Amino acid sequence: MKPILAITALAMAILAAGDALAAERTVTLKIDNLFCASCPYIVKQVLAEVPGVRTVKVSFKNKTALVTFDDGKASVAALTAATTNVGFSSTLLATN
Repeated sequence: MKPILAITALAMAILAAGDALAAERTVTLKIDNLFCASCPYIVKQVLAEVPGVRTVKVSFKNKTALVTFDDGKASVAALTAATTNVGFSSTLLATN
């Protein structure tokens, strides 16, 4: 019985540490295919729907998106996949 309790306690500690290690991260994505005034709105909406995303600012002029997210819930791959799925391929430009 004691080994089961020890394993359970270890598993709980690992799960708790995962949340503790998650951090807020801000990245700049280069967004392709921003051609009209409604494009930035679409990109902003789709990025905001990714779980863990906190803020999104899209620049039509610079063709970029500044995204702040919880890296324990979201990733750059999830962000770029979200934009690509709606026709706006994106790549990581900078980690801020």
